[in-house]
Amino acid sequence: MTKPRSSYVLWLITLILLLIGMTLLAMNLARIKSTNIPSAISLVLQYSFLPRLTISVLAGMALALAGLLFQQVLRNTLAEPATLGIAAGANLAMSASVILCPALLVLGLTNLALMGATLTAILLYLLVVKQGIAPLRVILVGMVISLYGNSVNTVLVLFNHDYLSDLFSWQAGSLSQSGWQSVQLLWLPVLILMGLSGLLARPLMLIGLSDDSASTLGVSVVKIRLAALAIAVALSALVTSKVGIIGFIGLAAPALVRLSGVRRFSHQLICAPLFGALLLTAVDQLAQFISPAGGDLPTGALSGLLSAPVMLVLLLRQRNAQLSPAPQGNLPDRKLTASHVSLLILMLLFGIVMSLLVNRTPENSDIWQLLQWRWPRILGAFSAGAMLAVAGVLIQRQSRNPLASPELLGISSGASLAVVLVVIIFNQPLSLLFPAALAGSVLATLLLFMFGLRSQFQPQTMVLVGLCLTNLSMALSMLLLMSGDPRAMTLLNWSTGSTTGITAQRALWAMGQALLLIPLALLLQRWVTLLSLGQATARTLGVGLRRSNMLILLLAAALTAAGTLLIGPLSFIGLIAPQLARYSGAYHFRSQCLLSALFGGLLMVIADWLGRNLAWPWPISAGLLSALIGAPWFLYLLAKSGRT
Repeated sequence: MTKPRSSYVLWLITLILLLIGMTLLAMNLARIKSTNIPSAISLVLQYSFLPRLTISVLAGMALALAGLLFQQVLRNTLAEPATLGIAAGANLAMSASVILCPALLVLGLTNLALMGATLTAILLYLLVVKQGIAPLRVILVGMVISLYGNSVNTVLVLFNHDYLSDLFSWQAGSLSQSGWQSVQLLWLPVLILMGLSGLLARPLMLIGLSDDSASTLGVSVVKIRLAALAIAVALSALVTSKVGIIGFIGLAAPALVRLSGVRRFSHQLICAPLFGALLLTAVDQLAQFISPAGGDLPTGALSGLLSAPVMLVLLLRQRNAQLSPAPQGNLPDRKLTASHVSLLILMLLFGIVMSLLVNRTPENSDIWQLLQWRWPRILGAFSAGAMLAVAGVLIQRQSRNPLASPELLGISSGASLAVVLVVIIFNQPLSLLFPAALAGSVLATLLLFMFGLRSQFQPQTMVLVGLCLTNLSMALSMLLLMSGDPRAMTLLNWSTGSTTGITAQRALWAMGQALLLIPLALLLQRWVTLLSLGQATARTLGVGLRRSNMLILLLAAALTAAGTLLIGPLSFIGLIAPQLARYSGAYHFRSQCLLSALFGGLLMVIADWLGRNLAWPWPISAGLLSALIGAPWFLYLLAKSGRT
């Protein structure tokens, strides 16, 4: 403790957390005792309440320690199991084993989770090592890996309805217990790993200063780092195998310790697990307290709601972080020709014909009668893909960042969040929700603009803010799904990009929006072209920066809202289509817009067709399919930028 005041701050924060936790604990105990059945009270306390309380303490300690170790080794205050994708990797390994290969369960869920977490950590290292493990780059890659893992998990759940409630409860981080089995399996490994981390206190403190200083003092930097990462990965896998994914704790507990003035790492190793236990216990007691109003509320989903604002605050404080430049990549020297455009149009027509006529159908079915159900979803998918692609061009040109897209910047998640809230609060059908989606995307855009001013529009910081909004939207969606609301499955299908609910009226309305908004984007050619040269250059050439930036962002928000209403928030079309257009030689703004619209429409038509036929008769959402392609594409671009 470096200052006398720090001890007072530490005790004050601890006292506040204790008061909150104890108050909620007392309320929950009073609710249990209100049943007035002594035998039932005893059973609930012995086999549910007390085991849950104990598991929340153990899991909170483990997650906080894992977060502290990740942050110390990576020198990154944003690092924790959830933001690095470690928890998602462990969860995906368990889900895939349960559903796809139950024979692997003989290894035990803990070992499967450890394998998944380890493979994710290796993948993360390989993707970021080229640029010296820059802090924000590590978090960016980790959150995309987490997003991808959650998307794959969603696909697995949608195809296994028998496991639907159990898998969602597991993935959402449910601490519900029916005995002491999980506690018995968790307490000893957690204590052993905590003891091992204590042995690394001094070398980790030196590594936190600099690698050169640590090496000079005789520390084997590589070995100590690997040992600390192994402990952190093991702690993450242990907790995930027992209670699912729980964010926020590994992020907030170390931050609170540093906020209270604890500077020495050996002291942080003691305080962080204590704060983690208090935090998770308080969050879990809050989840139990408000559960009667909304079913069995998962603690992990509630903590996910809290993690987004904490990450945004930490991003504001991350002013001196190492930021790698926006990846541009080396594009081939190609020129856009009429033959390229003609070939793309022919591919689009071929895809539409295939999607209409070549499908797996029941025997003796009349193809022509089925066309009345197929053409609206094809037209809707094409229109949505085209609008999201043009929105991606606008955002990438304005931000001078080829990795920007409506999905990664959180604009589509803002639209999705507004739709979910309006459906739940006002019970409106999805076909009437364009104003809500537009308002959500505009608010997300304004939030991005505010953070952009603080960070001087650093590309990776902007993407991280967007991913925070995406996580917030996913956490709210998870809470809805676990609430038992009858509208949950409808919203789940929509949020994953299902086109089955697109009617003829909605498809024609979407095409009308595309025909109106895309030409408006083409009219902004001068502004967008000059802004892509840099804000200073554009101002010198007479562009009003505030007005031009705002109009471009508002048009991108409108395009995103219209597309998101049809295919959900996570399609990645806004990322892929502009890249394909640039790769084809469309370097000028108008040609890139038009070619991106064709590519975006073609990709969504193909995704819709594949989704209807790959696992027939069970449909796969077109938005999910495109997301499963888009996330690896994004990681490939990041890896490529590291080489170039």
